[in-house]
Amino acid sequence: MKQTLLTLSILSVFSFNAAAAQHEHDHITIHYHGKDATQHTIAHNKAVADTLNFDDTRAFEQSSKNLVAKFDKATADILRAEFAFISDNTPDSVNPSLYRQAQLNMVPNGLYKVSDGIYQVRGTDLSNLTLIRSDNGWIAYDVLLTKEAAKASLQFALKNLPKDGDLPVIAMIYSHSHADHFGGARGIQEMFPNVKVYGSDNITKEIVDENVLAGNAMSRRAAYQYGATLGKHDHGIVDAALGKGLSKGEITYVAPDYTLNGEGKWETLTIDGLEMVFMDASGTEAESEMITYIPSKKALWTGELTYQGMHNIYTLRGAKVRDALKWSKDINEMINAFGDDVEVLFASHSAPVWGNQDINEFLRLQRDNYGLVHNQTLRLANDGVGIQDIGDAIQDTIPESIYKTWHTNGYHGTYSHNAKAVYNKYLGYFDMNPANLNPLPTKLESAKFVEYMGGADAAVKRAQNDYAQGEYRFVATALNKVVTAYPENDKARQLLADTYEQLGYQSEGAGWRNIYLTGAQELRVGIQAGAPKTASADVISEMDMPTLFDFLAVKIDSQVAAKHGLVKMNIITPDTKDILYIELSNGNLSNVVVDKEQQADANLMVNKADVNRILLGQTTLKALLASGEAKLTGDKDAFGKIASSMVESNPAFEIVPTPVK
Repeated sequence: MKQTLLTLSILSVFSFNAAAAQHEHDHITIHYHGKDATQHTIAHNKAVADTLNFDDTRAFEQSSKNLVAKFDKATADILRAEFAFISDNTPDSVNPSLYRQAQLNMVPNGLYKVSDGIYQVRGTDLSNLTLIRSDNGWIAYDVLLTKEAAKASLQFALKNLPKDGDLPVIAMIYSHSHADHFGGARGIQEMFPNVKVYGSDNITKEIVDENVLAGNAMSRRAAYQYGATLGKHDHGIVDAALGKGLSKGEITYVAPDYTLNGEGKWETLTIDGLEMVFMDASGTEAESEMITYIPSKKALWTGELTYQGMHNIYTLRGAKVRDALKWSKDINEMINAFGDDVEVLFASHSAPVWGNQDINEFLRLQRDNYGLVHNQTLRLANDGVGIQDIGDAIQDTIPESIYKTWHTNGYHGTYSHNAKAVYNKYLGYFDMNPANLNPLPTKLESAKFVEYMGGADAAVKRAQNDYAQGEYRFVATALNKVVTAYPENDKARQLLADTYEQLGYQSEGAGWRNIYLTGAQELRVGIQAGAPKTASADVISEMDMPTLFDFLAVKIDSQVAAKHGLVKMNIITPDTKDILYIELSNGNLSNVVVDKEQQADANLMVNKADVNRILLGQTTLKALLASGEAKLTGDKDAFGKIASSMVESNPAFEIVPTPVK
């Protein structure tokens, strides 16, 4: 019985975050600083600068407009302080277009007035915290990434609002299902326990799908995209495209009391006396998303459908591919529905846009940019351009009117990887070239490539010549084969790291820069601590029981589970009056909600509220069974068989070949 109770705690995923944290401590963070830009990179970046319209400073004017109170160091100016090295002069090691975005996001951070009754806190996190005055208090729209950032931002805002700062937060709204828009929820709720929560349609399911089921892989990949282990300096992180960077703290989630647009694309709702028109935009920037129009204020909230740049159709950390055509069409619907009346546009990221004419121009350019990515990708695909070539081919299709506009540039999403995303959405990863149908696994393929190149020494010698000529893209391809096949080849490893570094310095996209530079770092010094954890206990605790067991099913080692044969259980939650029937069979764990108990090997009776307490680390199943608050009947080994089939994912799996010790 003692062993069974131990395995029950494993089944309850108590050890999930602890194991990840423990593995993280196996890697020691060291001070890391990259090399200088080469002459080829300097020339490349100068050529890029010559194409840019630095005379257009409208975004800087908008970003600094209507500052109410600037952060002091004692409040929340932490993110901006870390980027104090950003200057007026672009360094050789940064793409000048990206550096201009880094300068834009350095505009003084603090509390800003959007319009009468609407304020934003900008600069404490990647996203903005927006406060909208209602009859009896404030509506908080999008609540940042972490509890700590949300609480500090709200306290600062209430202290510095010109009036009504003593009123409570009545409601909290999530525009969509990404963590930097709901993660601070507990911080708001702890300050105002009676706050009512609203969210976009189907938001909880999409949060779980994106952040938990593939959470371990996504966390590791996100560390690359956001440069979690890089320093903040001219050779490291300079910006995160949407803002300066991510806040530090706990990602939390409070499930909505009410979700919008469940009955259709449009819903009008009055929240504490304020009429708001919600338009469903799910399937654009997020699988669950909405935009909002406030008629009394002629104010349009665009969520994350717009910002001062081009967004991702496919986000490099990994996510479901987004619909560029729907994105373009939904912006078009905004224009047609509100374009005649709107006077201010504000969003989850970046500063507002004011004035009807400027707003319509901004929206049309954003609409047409996503439309072009979709339409030109498919035009090229229909002419036979494959997925590997389409990222380069689309560059020649972008009209000057869009290319010369700052807010359509690829700081977060790039034309290259967005075009590949559109191709993949319609045609999948396979380009129909038979050679790409069933290639060898990576390491075997790399070994054969190196053999064909005449061996590692010959490949490195050729790569050195190409590197000297600035042929970094192909050098990266060739040397990756060498280092994958022969990770102990330090000469190849160091040259590949140098190559990634120069490609990072040339990249306009913040994610591209961080991925290249993180790859270089790990080639040189190995995997470092610092990866974010999207599958936090607070998010997991909001899962319903079927979703929780879907998550547990991902942890099953099918070969181990298959040895146990058929195992059947009922999980009964008296407080919700639900019964979940689970089967371990043929190496797979499945579950279904049933009306009555099924014939099974064992039954577990436990309140869903207690399951949440287990997931939050407030109790254990062993303690609940001992106290009689939970009850297990039938075959006491049944749960143990399921639990013993589960494995923990490696939170620091290898992406580039790490140095041989």
